[in-house]
Amino acid sequence: MSLEAMKKITEAEQDTQSRRAGAAAEAKKLVSDAEKAGQALIEQAAAQAEAQAKEAMAQAEARAARRTEEILAQQREACSALQAKARARLPAAVELIVGRVVSV
Repeated sequence: MSLEAMKKITEAEQDTQSRRAGAAAEAKKLVSDAEKAGQALIEQAAAQAEAQAKEAMAQAEARAARRTEEILAQQREACSALQAKARARLPAAVELIVGRVVSV
């Protein structure tokens, strides 16, 4: 084998090794980039989920506050009605008590 042929073979082997190393580096970079992009998507999804949870909680709290006010208003009306009935019966109760005290 001539020196020139051996030189070409050596150069071809070095070129092949260089290409393999370049391909391996490129593959590592692609994997790294994909992992970074995946992590960014996970973080974005987590942030969106947290924002949605906060919004849902705020809506639930608002509904609960409205319902609480409705119930309080209903109970105030019921209480006022009971007070009105009690006031209407007060004169009769006073007469009954006075009649029993006087007759004793």
